[in-house]
Amino acid sequence: MKFKTIEPKILYFGTPVALITTLDADGNANIGPMSSVWALGRTLMLGLETESKTYQNLMDQKECVINFPDSSLFRHVEKIANLTGANPIPEYKKGRYEYDADKFTSGGFTAIKSEIVKPPRIAECQLQFEAVFKNVLKINDDPVEASGIAAVEVRVIKIHADEALIIEGKHIDPKKWDPLIYNFRHYYGLGDELGKTFKAEV
Repeated sequence: MKFKTIEPKILYFGTPVALITTLDADGNANIGPMSSVWALGRTLMLGLETESKTYQNLMDQKECVINFPDSSLFRHVEKIANLTGANPIPEYKKGRYEYDADKFTSGGFTAIKSEIVKPPRIAECQLQFEAVFKNVLKINDDPVEASGIAAVEVRVIKIHADEALIIEGKHIDPKKWDPLIYNFRHYYGLGDELGKTFKAEV
């Protein structure tokens, strides 16, 4: 290999797409597509823009659902990618985003009732995590972000999985789960399995 120092505009090197559903103070549901999410135990860290409607709703209502679309839903995700539930539209989004109060309809998604939290789940997503707010770390000095950003800690309190994905009653079958991956701003599914870690139980 021969290496060269570069300055890429983004560092989305390959993370799953998540659709975060939240409610505003009036009970209106919003969907926020995002691609900065990672898990430790039953804790998820969500990377969000602080001027986004998703962040505002989560800070106000302290609840959300993290819905994970599979690769077949990339066109639905892209339909709402340039829509914002924030009104007025934040300055850094003007000219690139449009206000939309109903992203469920715009994206062709179906809202279904959650069991514990108030925000709805997305029926088309095979994995859905109901979660509550725990903590937030604001990042206001990033050299490339146009707005404030934050790492939001949420605790997963209920997990829903499509029965077709479940193996041995409690595991997700990795041969059947094909997450939508955001790879340097391109959508990808999974290729052929290469192997498994020693920690894998199935």
